[in-house]
Amino acid sequence: MTFVSKPTTTETGRPRDYRNYIDGAFMPAPGEMIEVLNPATGVLLGRIPETDAEAVDAAVKAARRAQPAWERLPAIERAGFLRQVSAKLREHRVELADVIVREQGKIRGLAQVEVDFTADYIDYMAEWARRIEGEVLTSDRPTETMLLLRKPLGVVAGVLPWNFPFFLIARKMAPALVTGNTVVIKPSEETPLNAYLFAELLSQTDLPKGVFNLVGGRGRTTGEALISHPGIDLITFTGSVETGSHIMQVAGRNLTKVNLELGGKAPAIVLKDADLDLAAQAIHASRVINTGQVCNCAERVYVEREVHDALVEKLAALFQDTRYGDPSLQDDLHMGPLINQAGLDKVARAVDLAREQGATVVTGGSRADLGQGFHYKPTVITGATADMDIMRRETFGPVLPIQIVDSLDEAIALANDSDYGLTSSIYTRDLNAAMQAARELKFGETYINRENFEAMQGFHAGRRKSGIGGADGKHGLYEFTATHVVYIKG
Repeated sequence: MTFVSKPTTTETGRPRDYRNYIDGAFMPAPGEMIEVLNPATGVLLGRIPETDAEAVDAAVKAARRAQPAWERLPAIERAGFLRQVSAKLREHRVELADVIVREQGKIRGLAQVEVDFTADYIDYMAEWARRIEGEVLTSDRPTETMLLLRKPLGVVAGVLPWNFPFFLIARKMAPALVTGNTVVIKPSEETPLNAYLFAELLSQTDLPKGVFNLVGGRGRTTGEALISHPGIDLITFTGSVETGSHIMQVAGRNLTKVNLELGGKAPAIVLKDADLDLAAQAIHASRVINTGQVCNCAERVYVEREVHDALVEKLAALFQDTRYGDPSLQDDLHMGPLINQAGLDKVARAVDLAREQGATVVTGGSRADLGQGFHYKPTVITGATADMDIMRRETFGPVLPIQIVDSLDEAIALANDSDYGLTSSIYTRDLNAAMQAARELKFGETYINRENFEAMQGFHAGRRKSGIGGADGKHGLYEFTATHVVYIKG
């Protein structure tokens, strides 16, 4: 099966009904179908199944049947199957990006980066096949050898968000598969079509049936059936704090291991010696990327008093010049729409509340009337203080609040005073100040003089309510393994 430039429709032009991928076959699901809309236009793109508990059970059982044989394969052979998948993605990179643009509202350049990065990420994880390491431990007994082995957990449930829907398939799947696990993936009902097309391409490879399974549906139904299933050995989820907390509670019934990447309220600290042009450009890029709908992008700024006005002037100019609209029609945009009406309403309420609490809107500050879609004007807010909701709650939209500080120590203290602890950044020419921030900021990542965007060989992990565990690199790979200590008495 292949697809061409507009795979979301049938040959007659009607929106297409997609089928789940279970045990190596595309399976119809009885019951309700969920409509998937273009957030920039409201146009119907396709429909996916609201998968019931019985079909979820079939997917989990297929994964369990396939797992022992998959684990017995040498890791380098498992990696070969992953490389077949990445090659398929590259063959259809433009078509895949087009689907992401239409169903998520992502600008075309970023959608293409997401597809290409996903293929590269799968290859990167495949490279770990010969690098998965155990340990030789020192025994207290003579003639005894102790070995620590790393083994797969079993069946992994990957529950995906809508903001980077395609990449997150790989982030859940690739490390799971190369370490010998099998997977059941549930995409967000907001952006599932790219995942179904991923499954179509994967079905054209030699990957054994049951190793990868895909079920669609809402969180409260399909997601609930998946995370509560006793046949799941790891739940890996990216999304909201509220949903992550619920997953932990449900997982506790079966004592299922969880890996959670949740919200963020990333602080950006700008010191008086910073390159203000660099700081403004990087913060702007980190705020409007994906229309601000990224858990690790800059959500609040702490700037030293001496350079506050100059920085605000530069940021206001950049935000005023931000181009936004329908990315399926324009290729030169900085950002597209918010994902849905609820997302738009949330951003609007956050800005209105900031005004009520005494902050000042410098630019933006209202919904954008483009005739259709869920658009909000890029917004800069000054006069923010630590007690305001805009500085404490995740906005998830193109809104940047700014607070004045009088020292690095004050900035670090304010940055750390948060429920979240995913990413952070600092702009300074002073190496000592940068290193102090690296030591004292209580976050999983700190970016120094650059935009917030992680590398696949790093370890993307949060503290506090930003999550449990992490992803990427060696440490992310080992999240998908269990240790097994062997005692050999000679």
